[in-house]
Amino acid sequence: MQGVAHQLLSGIATGGIYASMALALVMIYQTTHHVNFAQGEMATFSAYIAYTLISAGVPYWLAFITTILVSFFLGAVIERLIMRPMAGKPALASVGAFIGLLLLFNSLSGWIWGYEIKAFPTPFDGSPPFLAGVVSGHELGSFCISFAMLLLVYLFFRRTTLGLALRAAAHNPLSSRLVGIRVQRMFALGWGLAAALGAVAAMLIAPVVFLDPNMMGGVMLYAFAGALLGGINSPFGAVLGGYAVGIMENLAGAYLVGTELKLTLALAIIICVLIIKPSGLLGRAITTRV
Repeated sequence: MQGVAHQLLSGIATGGIYASMALALVMIYQTTHHVNFAQGEMATFSAYIAYTLISAGVPYWLAFITTILVSFFLGAVIERLIMRPMAGKPALASVGAFIGLLLLFNSLSGWIWGYEIKAFPTPFDGSPPFLAGVVSGHELGSFCISFAMLLLVYLFFRRTTLGLALRAAAHNPLSSRLVGIRVQRMFALGWGLAAALGAVAAMLIAPVVFLDPNMMGGVMLYAFAGALLGGINSPFGAVLGGYAVGIMENLAGAYLVGTELKLTLALAIIICVLIIKPSGLLGRAITTRV
């Protein structure tokens, strides 16, 4: 019974990371109507920035906050310099830009920091296991940070004028312009928030999977499965989907398919959702007149 409880709680902790990445994917999707294939590589690049700061002697939490701010700025710059000129262009142009960003950040990470695997520090490593060994210190700390971050994002979108303006711009850019909302600034803000969410997720998962330029490949697959499961156009659904995928991954990996085949579970979820309910559990079906 303790083993099941451990897998369940560990899945919830990992699910918080998947939920953060899934929410980042949904935020970009709502403004571009395309999946940002480079989200994982951008997050990895941010984790390397944090690793560099920590290695230089900067306290962990100061490096953590600094990395979030740098990532936010980087995301906003990418929207301004690369994605904004793609507005009104064929869909393939945006897809090509995302793939180009993926290759760019992956190559930059390897060129600057090398391709060898590095150990990433965690501030929770020295703490004893909690709940009688059912969950580790890092898992509990990771859950608390990711949950607090998701709660702050929720309050931002629901309780602030700026958050409401961002939701309006993503939902209906034309009407938002008519009421005076600066849509392009809102898009830049959305990209910055998505990059910051990815940075937090990468810094939390790096101590588990270790740091290398390709570390977010599997995480992105689980996050994409969570976003599709909850609804690619539903932020709340994407968060729930991320947690659900984290729990299913841990339980299935421990008791059904084994650790070697856990990635196939994400692929199975993606295929099943696309076949049975493409809009996801909480997403809305969108019809387009052609």
